[in-house]
Amino acid sequence: MTFRFKKMLAVLAVLVVTSANAQTNPDFSGRWVIPAESGRGARGATRGSPGSGWGSEITIAQDAKNLTVEYVFFGPGDLQPPLKFVYALDGSETKNRVMMGRGIEERVSKTAWDGNKLVITTFFALPDPVTGRSITTDLKQVLSLETPTSLLVETTRSAYGGGAATTTKTTYTKM
Repeated sequence: MTFRFKKMLAVLAVLVVTSANAQTNPDFSGRWVIPAESGRGARGATRGSPGSGWGSEITIAQDAKNLTVEYVFFGPGDLQPPLKFVYALDGSETKNRVMMGRGIEERVSKTAWDGNKLVITTFFALPDPVTGRSITTDLKQVLSLETPTSLLVETTRSAYGGGAATTTKTTYTKM
């Protein structure tokens, strides 16, 4: 084989691998809602439960670098904008700050791809209900597409305040 032919094969191999990797990561972009007819996400996550941690209607934007999740948390009288969280898709640490009743809350997140699922692990501080001291807790959200119009978010909250860890599964439908 000539040097030029070997070089072309190497470039072609890189393009095929890059293309294959890009195809394995789904695009979660869109406006997603929990189906209104049942008032529940699939597998029992009700609107009144913690569910996905994001609410009953979310908007997701995704590009090569970031996944952005936005949703309305406050009521119209609160005069607060929708909450917006940005997560780096390369696994690097991202920090999101939100104004809650206790003041500004900082959430530190990392993402990882697990096959065609996106795993977002977020750490944040909460007051210990017994001592009042700040403790760090975590939240893991696993996003996967069951179909092109069905988004499953499996959310695991670590044990807090003497309780047990909990996991909920919420299914959203694409609008």
